[in-house]
Amino acid sequence: MLTQEKLVPELLADKKTITGSEALIISLLNEGVDTIFGYPGGAIMPVYDALYDYMDRFNHVLVRHEQGGIHAGQGYARASGKVGVVFATSGPGATNLITGLADAQIDSTPLVCITGQVYAQLLGTDAFQEADVVSISAPVTKWNYQITDACEIPGVLAKAFYLAKSGRPGPVLIDITKNAQLQPFDCVAYKPCSHVRSYRPKPIIRKEYVAQAAELINQAKKPFVLWGQGVILGSAEQEFKAFIEKSGIPAAWTILGAGAIPSDHPQNVGMLGMHGNYGPNVLTNECDVLIAIGMRFDDRVTGRLDKYAKQAKVIHLDIDPSEIDKNVKTTVPVWGDCKETLPLLTALVEEKSHTEWLQKFNTYHQKEVEEVMQDELHPTSGEITMGEVMQQLNELTNGDAIIVSDVGQNQMVACRYAKLNHTRSNITSGGLGTMGFALPAAIGAKLGAPDRTVIAFAGDGGIQMTIQELGTIMQSDIDVKIVIVNNQFLGMVRQWQQLFHEKRYSFVDITSPDYVKVADGYGIPGKKVSERENLRNSLQEMLQHKGAYLLEVMVTKENNVFPMVPQGCSVSEIRLK
Repeated sequence: MLTQEKLVPELLADKKTITGSEALIISLLNEGVDTIFGYPGGAIMPVYDALYDYMDRFNHVLVRHEQGGIHAGQGYARASGKVGVVFATSGPGATNLITGLADAQIDSTPLVCITGQVYAQLLGTDAFQEADVVSISAPVTKWNYQITDACEIPGVLAKAFYLAKSGRPGPVLIDITKNAQLQPFDCVAYKPCSHVRSYRPKPIIRKEYVAQAAELINQAKKPFVLWGQGVILGSAEQEFKAFIEKSGIPAAWTILGAGAIPSDHPQNVGMLGMHGNYGPNVLTNECDVLIAIGMRFDDRVTGRLDKYAKQAKVIHLDIDPSEIDKNVKTTVPVWGDCKETLPLLTALVEEKSHTEWLQKFNTYHQKEVEEVMQDELHPTSGEITMGEVMQQLNELTNGDAIIVSDVGQNQMVACRYAKLNHTRSNITSGGLGTMGFALPAAIGAKLGAPDRTVIAFAGDGGIQMTIQELGTIMQSDIDVKIVIVNNQFLGMVRQWQQLFHEKRYSFVDITSPDYVKVADGYGIPGKKVSERENLRNSLQEMLQHKGAYLLEVMVTKENNVFPMVPQGCSVSEIRLK
């Protein structure tokens, strides 16, 4: 690998000037970018012309829609830990990125999106395919910027990558006018960014707060850990494991935190939230000290805030100071990167086991197994269940696959039941809940983790929102396994209509195409299964196939996901049926 100071002169040979577009491509090389998801168009054509000369240095993935491109970038970032890079043209190309930007912003996913723009002199004239993407994207990006002068490109790109991946990660959008892409300027060595004035990616750690937190933990009789994606984003999995094992505290996860420790770790007591596990929800309102690590107390986790953990002292570890006291009042805040704060805390906590407290979680879990999970995961009659499909996948993959779920009942089933032995194995749309996420995100995940099995797990509603990305899989020959659990409904909406709207099923029946024929049209083999006795062999056939494969599984039409915390209720009011 060439050093950053030598890379530009070596690539440019005897050139003294370069265009803005070539400067952009070389900036990406300097940042170590090897994969780009994009769709060309008029306003970004000079960038694609410059990319032509560097085809051997990049894997550019031609998606079928810009939303598919940005979701693929998200999947790539989440699976690899790198920054996802996306190209789009102006106007509708740029606006098609907005859903993905909003998704990445709320889920703290590092992206750098490059959009083309009309000539600078045409800005504000309603020129063809002009859209004020900087204003449009401002609420859903960590930072955005419009370049009208090519000289700015290397510096702005360096800043973009630094901001996207540092501190609490997030998406950045850089809009480049066409004149800046074409403009020649004197080439300079690329300088990576390591500081931005007034931007502090990591707050100063206050050791007195760490000491106060340790004191509360050491005095606690019923401490409880809630962890989120911050543990994964901070690459603090080992530090987290060391903390819970020394302290002996039961720990539960948000859906984006899943996989930071293995599913079968004895202190992993399950999933939090609306469709989380019974024990973690009920016992949130019985613990005496609540330790939140890298999570933001989302409403789907807390239920009614006025009834949430009022008996507990709250310790909140987070890299983003704005999350402290935002939703839940904190007793002791521990600002900082949890990779740095957790070892400080672990050094001060006493070694304990909390055996009786942990047993209480196990007792609630057994009740959930008997009343919910047994019938969902191991039915002996009736139609196939979604949980049964996930359980079979667990057994066949031994928990080593990356599961990329869509949104709806399929998502809750996947997050509840997927066995995860490794970090960065659960990829889903958390905060925004974007249907259509799974298929393109699985494409990115496979490219970000090429040595791992990647399974897109989607419902019949979500898959139809981005089904065109089968074309991307076909053209780029991406080995993604696609499981469609088809209940012929928009299942989660139907569940709510059944439970809270007297079964008035308003526009939730959805008709699907013949998915196997659709896949075949894209050169992807597939199969449809509706009988239990054929399920396991069909899943095994899919997993053993070299290359992409689509399996449609017909599942129970009106099966509901339980447990469930009804909206407007306390987490301790969770229902088992």
